[in-house]
Amino acid sequence: MGLLRITSPHAHGPMSTPRVMQNVLLATLPGVIVLTHFFGFGTLVNIAWACVVALACEALALALRRRPVTFYLKDYSALVTATLLATAMPPYSPWWLIAVGIAGAILLAKHLYGGLGYNPFNPAMAGYVILLISFPVQMTAWAPPRGLAEVPGLLEALRACFLPGSFDAVTMATPLDIMRQNDSLLMEDLWSQTPQLGRWAGLGWEWVNLAFLAGGAWLLYQRIFTWHAPLAMLASLSLMAALFYDGGSSASGGSPLFHLLSGATMFGAFFIVTDPVTSAVSVRGRLIYGALIGVLVYIIR
Repeated sequence: MGLLRITSPHAHGPMSTPRVMQNVLLATLPGVIVLTHFFGFGTLVNIAWACVVALACEALALALRRRPVTFYLKDYSALVTATLLATAMPPYSPWWLIAVGIAGAILLAKHLYGGLGYNPFNPAMAGYVILLISFPVQMTAWAPPRGLAEVPGLLEALRACFLPGSFDAVTMATPLDIMRQNDSLLMEDLWSQTPQLGRWAGLGWEWVNLAFLAGGAWLLYQRIFTWHAPLAMLASLSLMAALFYDGGSSASGGSPLFHLLSGATMFGAFFIVTDPVTSAVSVRGRLIYGALIGVLVYIIR
């Protein structure tokens, strides 16, 4: 009789690994829907292609390691990695860029260290770092949101991904880029003269962040993770922004609300910082871990 070799833990609680991963995928839906509304179908195409590549890489790695392929594919961890990385990437990224990132995430950051539960780094973010270092131009090519340009349809999104040279994509600076590069305009003037800025933060991005906040609240309700790390990150980011916000001069770094609702703040707080494998374990550790990430996010911005 053949024995099925599986990794620890061998004692399971009421929330199994597949169930946790399914909840994470479900929680990303509000953010993905809002991203699609403001930026078109690029994010959906990114996610679909990333999932295909992730499953192929996962199956290859499991076969090479002589592990039961079907059993481990059903834990949804590869799909979560693919969804998180594809969501973090600019819409309309070329197919090869997504494939390189997913291969790095699954093969190097995950299976090179022994698979799920043994990886010292978050696989999705490891893949993101690989792409950001290797292809900085492609990783900063963000499309303008709905209201500033015509949002491409599904066919245009497919062409942009799989036939990059046949589609002329329009890109522009993100609200965080605009804030960082401003050195002459008061905040009031910058807001009135810059169409990329919305009511509280970047046009569209404020709603994207609120959508990911809703997804994070769902995960908290389901007790997928505790509140300590995400709240500590958001609190330290807000504190740093408040300390360096002078009320609106040209040297101001943006208000706390601007930083909370810009970029991938909520996505990072609830879907990256809370990774159960690579984050801190104790309550104090989670608070320190989240707070340090919030400070680092502000410094990088």
